[in-house]
Amino acid sequence: MTVQALDRELDRLEGLWSDGLSDTYRAYLDSVGQFDAETQPKLALAAALIEVGVRLQGLGGRAAPPTTLLVGDLCLARGSRLLADSAPLAVQVAFARAIESLSSAAAADQPAPAARQLLQASLGAVR
Repeated sequence: MTVQALDRELDRLEGLWSDGLSDTYRAYLDSVGQFDAETQPKLALAAALIEVGVRLQGLGGRAAPPTTLLVGDLCLARGSRLLADSAPLAVQVAFARAIESLSSAAAADQPAPAARQLLQASLGAVR
């Protein structure tokens, strides 16, 4: 990937920040207080990116256009990377199960559970 292409993708995420990603991030900050101060913003951002990524994917609704799907994929990938780098294994597994639950509901044409509630619960997962 060229530097210019990478910059375009980062610009798209910056646009998402002003389009609600920042509010979603702030909503998750209240759910990460049990983690150390350095980890809290990373986990809140991971949760926000995953919630926005799921929304952009159009799970449970109309299929998203290809460019929106790619931005959703980027959000999911970055959120997953942040979780892999920062979250305990139990939290990583809980996030995977939450995403699986949202995806399987969409695949079965069933109402999807509330993404934010699932992801906030995932942040509290312990083994």
